[in-house]
Amino acid sequence: MTEIDVLDLTGCPVELTAALVDIPSESFHEKRIADAVEHALRQLDAPITVERIRDNVIARTDRGLPERVVLAGHLDTVPAADNIPSQRITDADGNPTIFGLGSVDMKGGDAVYLHAFATLAAASELTRDITLVMYEAEEVASRYNGLNYLAQNRPEVLQGDVALLGEPSAGVIEAGCQGTIRVKVTASGTRAHSARAWLGDNAVHRLSPVIARVAAYEPRDVDVDGLIYKEGLQITKIEAGVATNTVPDHAWMFVNFRYAPDRSVDEATAHLEDVLSLNDAQLTIEYDDISPAAVPGLSRPAAAELVEACGGVANPKYGWTDVARFSELGIPAVNFGPGDPSLCHKPEEQCPEYMIRDVSETLRRYLSKEN
Repeated sequence: MTEIDVLDLTGCPVELTAALVDIPSESFHEKRIADAVEHALRQLDAPITVERIRDNVIARTDRGLPERVVLAGHLDTVPAADNIPSQRITDADGNPTIFGLGSVDMKGGDAVYLHAFATLAAASELTRDITLVMYEAEEVASRYNGLNYLAQNRPEVLQGDVALLGEPSAGVIEAGCQGTIRVKVTASGTRAHSARAWLGDNAVHRLSPVIARVAAYEPRDVDVDGLIYKEGLQITKIEAGVATNTVPDHAWMFVNFRYAPDRSVDEATAHLEDVLSLNDAQLTIEYDDISPAAVPGLSRPAAAELVEACGGVANPKYGWTDVARFSELGIPAVNFGPGDPSLCHKPEEQCPEYMIRDVSETLRRYLSKEN
């Protein structure tokens, strides 16, 4: 029998962060950390239920409280870059810091959420029921994502009045998220020697009017629930040609549209196609990725009280996160976790200890706030 790693969920969230970092959990290899989390939750002396679905661990309090908060965090990391196990260092500003893979993305957030659940599950001051979801495979394609699997197959376990995702947000609420659509636009032509170009049909030249339209595009700034979301349309990759003296007969480019949460997927798709205006029969479009945006939902009481607990400050989320999966279920969701998101996936990934403590204290204050 494989020995299970021991986690102290009720102790210091900083120490718990280090312990989680020390358990390797690259995507598709989450069993060891899921075993440790499940075992630790089942050892709690509290009236809770714990369920294991693949390498997703779900725990719930059911005390009949007036609201339910979902705390969600992914257990997987990107591949290591000589940054495991964890180390305790002092950062450039003199702050004690945990250095190591996942300390930012997002084992710091996992530790804070696990600690909040473990210490409040049986506490008399708890005023909101909690669902804790620790899930697999966020750092890879969406079809493997554990939260996506639960949303598609067990949506009832994700229900709540508001959801918090422990993605790094530097301890500030980042609400909602942009949607994203990525398409591949391909142009076909006829190959020829460049010395006899009239015998060919340049595929790059066929793409050029589309490139010009994307380059001239003026994105919107959109106010949603008092937060300003910036849209963007960019060509992110382009390729053509087989030789420097040959008219290319094939050219393609990826175009990425990041859209605000006031657009549905259908509206965003229609807008993108309108901008691209692919009226040339030699141009084709292939959808590579479509992910919906998430509205912040800060007008909902449970979300508004979270903003209040965080000092009344909330920012829009630029980029896409799993909060969109909750939004599709009709649940307002925010990103709230320790760590600088610009350090995600970097070899020097590190999280200041004070930020883990601050997020932990804010979360505890929110979950135990008297109504």
